[in-house]
Amino acid sequence: MASSNGLASLGVEGASAAAHALSLPAEAYGNDPQLEVMWAMKAYNHAEVYFNLISSVDPKFLKLTKSDDNIYSAFTESFSDLNLELLDPDNLKSPESKERWRPFCNQFEGIVEDFNYGTLLRLDCRKDYTEENTIFATRIQFYAIEIARNRGGFNDAVFNAKREQQSKEEQS
Repeated sequence: MASSNGLASLGVEGASAAAHALSLPAEAYGNDPQLEVMWAMKAYNHAEVYFNLISSVDPKFLKLTKSDDNIYSAFTESFSDLNLELLDPDNLKSPESKERWRPFCNQFEGIVEDFNYGTLLRLDCRKDYTEENTIFATRIQFYAIEIARNRGGFNDAVFNAKREQQSKEEQS
């Protein structure tokens, strides 16, 4: 996941202004397109950091939050039927799915910081973030799915691909 823009392109003053704007309550805004761009950039930055992390560190050993064990336990109890390798957007976005996810997500309010923030989530865990392979989800959905993917070895493909690439570069 290469980044030529992102928050760094805003400079120190722009990044400070963006951080301040994103800390204000939602009621302070209407449908401000600049705010939507800042949220999109923040979500992209989060995705980029996470992908670099699972590319560099064996995902089985990652701890994403202080509540990983609780999130994982609640997730496997509520969503044992979810295909983690290749997510179906309907399992996150359909009206029925939203009703199923709502109680799961809300149980982490006050426990997981920014639990309901918008975050980018890969549909196919073997691939990078691309327009075709990305869906917008809440932060707690991201954590639940990615913790389960990490513990289940689903993100190993990303980690192993990076290691193979590095090995080839070293041999050249």
